[in-house]
Amino acid sequence: MCVWYTMILGRVIVGALPGIVMLWEPRQIQPELGPEPPFEPPPPPTMEALPPPRPRRRYLTIFREVVETLLLALLIFLAVRETVQNFKVEGSSMLPSLENGQYIIVNKLAYAQFDLGIFDFLPFFDAGDDSTHYLFGSPERGDVIVFESPRNPDRDFIKRVIGVPGDEVEIRSGEVYINGEPLEETYTTGPTTCPCGPWQVTEGHYFVMGDHRSNSSDSRVIGLITEESIIGKAWFSYWPLSDVGLAPNHSISFASEDAGGQSGE
Repeated sequence: MCVWYTMILGRVIVGALPGIVMLWEPRQIQPELGPEPPFEPPPPPTMEALPPPRPRRRYLTIFREVVETLLLALLIFLAVRETVQNFKVEGSSMLPSLENGQYIIVNKLAYAQFDLGIFDFLPFFDAGDDSTHYLFGSPERGDVIVFESPRNPDRDFIKRVIGVPGDEVEIRSGEVYINGEPLEETYTTGPTTCPCGPWQVTEGHYFVMGDHRSNSSDSRVIGLITEESIIGKAWFSYWPLSDVGLAPNHSISFASEDAGGQSGE
């Protein structure tokens, strides 16, 4: 019995011996790792310094910029000059509306015209016999206009439109008659002299008069003015400061109309 237990115990010890040997085998310790170094981004790529511009190129650049600036200023000046222009009133022919020495701005595009005949090359388009049309309207009675003197183109006159194409203008007893009807004029001073007429205002012409009727050289003396001689319509008064405001363009009414009636067309 003891022998049998001894044999069993020996087999158990022999079977467990390899595990015991492994338990007693020394463990290998890994070396301790140090802290990771901080991340450093790669240095940016170096750029080669550009050589300084040559003095000649720099002068050419400056010259080009100056020329471009001058050309732009010239274009702006010409565009403004073709649109508006300032004038100085000389004389007293437009009193009390405009005084001697007063400065005004004239709108040169007020009576601009456009010829539709340039589109005649298009199929199914016919501009007609009268292909020229006003963009903003033609001169009307009561408009204050600046025009070239028929007798001296170097001089400019400023007057008020009284008669338009198709009108018959006549002066009787100090009153102005248009097509046989007297005008209601509240903007004039002095008697309207010269019992003369009638004048037939033909196509492309206008009858003009100054507001100071007894001291104005107008269509009563120089005759009708042509449409081509009109420079523009008085738009704004800017000097003296006491007269700053819109130009004195008035709608003309007939004396036979009720107060506040329609303007003459």
